[in-house]
Amino acid sequence: MSEYQPYKQQIVDTCHTLLERGYLKETEGNISACVSGQSAFAITPSNYDYAKMQADDICILDFEMQKIEGKMKPSIESGMHAGVYQTRPDVHCIIHTHQPYASALALIKMPIPALFDEQVMRLGRSVDIIPYAPSGTGFLKNAVKSKIKNSNNAYIMQNHGVLVFGGTMEQAIHNMALLEKCALTYLLAIITEKKITKIPLPIREIAFAKLRADEKKFAEIT
Repeated sequence: MSEYQPYKQQIVDTCHTLLERGYLKETEGNISACVSGQSAFAITPSNYDYAKMQADDICILDFEMQKIEGKMKPSIESGMHAGVYQTRPDVHCIIHTHQPYASALALIKMPIPALFDEQVMRLGRSVDIIPYAPSGTGFLKNAVKSKIKNSNNAYIMQNHGVLVFGGTMEQAIHNMALLEKCALTYLLAIITEKKITKIPLPIREIAFAKLRADEKKFAEIT
C-alpha cells in the first residue's frame, strides 16, 4: 500500500461529505491535504466527478508541481494550493468551492467584516477579497500568495468562489460551512438596507489572538 493512501482516502471522504451536503457539485472546486514531513500534497484530479472519485484517482505532487503518484491529471488549481502551503506553514488542508452565497459576494467584491465571535476565532479578522485572475494561472497563484499572509483562514475569490484553510481537514470543513453561514447572514442583512453592526474591536482582537495561537501550534507540526 502506498504511504500516501491515508491522504488520498481523506480527500475522497471529504469530497463525498461535501457533495452530500451540497457544497460541491459534479467537478467544480478542488481539495488538498499537505503530506506530513514532506514538501508534498494530495489533491483532487482535474475535471472528474466527485461521486465517482476513489482513492487511486487522487494525485500526489511536490511543491514544485512534479507528480509523485497518481495516474490522472491533477487539478488545474494545483499551483495555487502549492503556493498556499509554501506561504502558510500552519495550513495543512485547503478547500476551494463555488458555494453560492459566498460566491454571490465574490461578484460584487464585498468582503465580510467581523460579524460574529466564532467567525473571527475561526476565519480571521475579516473575509477579504482576492482580486480576480484567470483559473489555473501563475497570476492567480501570486494573487493568492500575496493576500493570505494576513493569517486569515477564509477568502472570497473575485468572480470565482472561495478558498478556505484548516490545520486539519475537519477544521477546513467547519470553516467552509461557517463561511457560507456568514455570507448568507451578511447578504440578508445587506438587503434590509439598515446599519450592519460589527463586534467591538477589542473583542475582535481577542478572538483573532486565539486564532493565531492555534495557527502557531499547527505551524510547528511537520
